[in-house]
Amino acid sequence: MMEYLHSDITQKVIKAYYNVYNKLGYGFLEKVYENAMVIELKSMGLKVEQQVKIKVFYNGQEVGYYIMDIVVENIVGVEIKACEALCVEHTYQLINYLKASQIEVGLLLNFGKDPEIKRKIFRNKLDTSF
Repeated sequence: MMEYLHSDITQKVIKAYYNVYNKLGYGFLEKVYENAMVIELKSMGLKVEQQVKIKVFYNGQEVGYYIMDIVVENIVGVEIKACEALCVEHTYQLINYLKASQIEVGLLLNFGKDPEIKRKIFRNKLDTSF
């Protein structure tokens, strides 16, 4: 079996996701799922931060920021969606979060009609000059 970067943490996040999805089902706003995920992850003993500000730099100057929904153990970023289906823009949003931060592993979790999970990795030495 192939071992993925931070798979110990991502497996726990995915387990939490299915726990929340199975209890709440489909149809709530993203914020409801985000809050439930934080409760579930903390109940697993994980360090969780919510609404984490990630600064974006261009040529060494701050040009804006993103807000990542959840960061787990300072190493896995989680973006929550509650839409009919994930689209390419959602994936790029997660990749941009990873590019702008020291976090290299991200999970995109959709609490839509059908559960969807995407895992992305961006190996990053954080070049703040882009």
